[in-house]
Amino acid sequence: MLLPAVGNVFVFYLPPLVIARVLDAAGDADFTIDSLTPELLLFAACLLAGEVWWRIGIYFLNRTDAVAIENLTTSGMDELLAKDAVFFHDNFAGSLTKRLVSYGRNFEAFGDTLSMRVFGNLVPLLFASVILWRFSPWLVFSLLVMLLITVGLVAPLIRRRQAIVDEREAASAAVAGRVADTIANMEAVRAQSAEDDESDAHQRNVDRHRRLNIRSWDFHNFYVDGLVAPMSVLTNVLGLVLAIRLADLDRVETVFVTFTYYAQATKILFELNQIYRAIESSLTEAAQFTELLLDDPTVVDPAEPMPFAPTDSSVEFRHVRFRHGDAATPLFTDLDLRVASGEKIGLVGRSGGGKTTITRLLLRLMDIEDGAVVVGGQDVRTIRQADLRSQIAYVPQDPVMFHRTIHENIAFGRPEVTAAEVCIAARAAHADEFITQLPRAYDTLVGERGVKLSGGQRQRVAIARAILRDAPILVLDEATSALDSESEALIQEALLELMRDRTALVVAHRLSTVQRMDRLIVIDEGHIIEEGTHRDLIEAGGTYAGLWHRQSGGFLVDAPV
Repeated sequence: MLLPAVGNVFVFYLPPLVIARVLDAAGDADFTIDSLTPELLLFAACLLAGEVWWRIGIYFLNRTDAVAIENLTTSGMDELLAKDAVFFHDNFAGSLTKRLVSYGRNFEAFGDTLSMRVFGNLVPLLFASVILWRFSPWLVFSLLVMLLITVGLVAPLIRRRQAIVDEREAASAAVAGRVADTIANMEAVRAQSAEDDESDAHQRNVDRHRRLNIRSWDFHNFYVDGLVAPMSVLTNVLGLVLAIRLADLDRVETVFVTFTYYAQATKILFELNQIYRAIESSLTEAAQFTELLLDDPTVVDPAEPMPFAPTDSSVEFRHVRFRHGDAATPLFTDLDLRVASGEKIGLVGRSGGGKTTITRLLLRLMDIEDGAVVVGGQDVRTIRQADLRSQIAYVPQDPVMFHRTIHENIAFGRPEVTAAEVCIAARAAHADEFITQLPRAYDTLVGERGVKLSGGQRQRVAIARAILRDAPILVLDEATSALDSESEALIQEALLELMRDRTALVVAHRLSTVQRMDRLIVIDEGHIIEEGTHRDLIEAGGTYAGLWHRQSGGFLVDAPV
């Protein structure tokens, strides 16, 4: 970072010394133009050397910036990947994207400012001080005093402006977050005829950002620059007066060098504002991301994780106590549930009872307050999250689709699989039927969140992904809710085949999905109120029987158990 600063010395501070020699020689009686040849060559050499130092410095600076951007962006993404589900529920995806990209990119502005402007001014200023000291220590003393006084006067104003800039950057993040939120939900916006509302809200956010921008710029212009300008003039006048008083009247070169160096030094006062603005902007935008990292994730791997060596694929909830966020009342107070290895259970009941929460606790997307969640004989909090989830194939109600090809979506989590394996999984999930009808088949891009596919098609792709994962534990959360009855019948057969020799937890409101499970668990307000087979619960005439009859046999013809 110092190489460009050395270039500044050659270009801006050595040439005045050469010119001073010319002025000194011009006073000699035998002065001729030819006698200036050494000085002219030296002058050209200084400028050329400066260019060489700049090019070398920028060569290394470019590589430093590139490596730093890569490392910061990579480490930033790693930090986001370590966050728990609650973190992403509380932050806009667009805002997080903007902050992560800015986190890396702003190092370039920071590094360039530090190299070109901070060191680019301080190193030449040190060189100038050494030269001025040769003429008179008072020149150096007066210059440094004036610079320090100016910095001392400007510093409080800069601190006051920082609060304005923080507010401005928060407003900028709000604009980006709202835009991303609107774009991601554009179909809902149009379905509700809310275009004007979203436009008005965007206008209000942009208007607030504009006002804060102007406020910060005006503060700069009238207060910071308004103070620096007269101090710069005063410093230059003082330097010129001292040079004239301290130099011999017949040594014009002393006055020339002194005034030139003072002018270059006081230029820093004006650049101080720009330097601070550049550093401030870089650090403030980077801080927008680092602030997100201050709160540690609530779900973390143990400091010394145990090796995951499950004895089987059983799942057990032992006296589990859990509450959502800051909820006053726990959802589970003493939940006990055991699923034997290879057993298929259905979780049913009214909405909000805790069915999906059980699956999320099993995946350790959230942590319990007390008790234990045990998989294969091991407490999930004693092992790495990645090791736990590698043993579970999960199909949520709203399947996650990436804006990638269908092949990539099915193979997600197992990028090493072949195209043939992907096709086999798709056929088993009855997804191959629609995929092969698409113009680019498995190479078709599905759009952001899979918007180019229907809900049923997305669920089939998600089921194919679960089939390909081939994990010993299968978790299905309303995995067939978006399918029509005919498609559901086909998929259920595929799922039953997938469940063979596997432990399965199936959440369903559509009871036809789970009537053939080994055991059904009826959950209401965090408590297990009934359990048994479909036939047993129907004969018992309890809550499950009431739900079944209200669904007219579960939407499908009652299959024998």
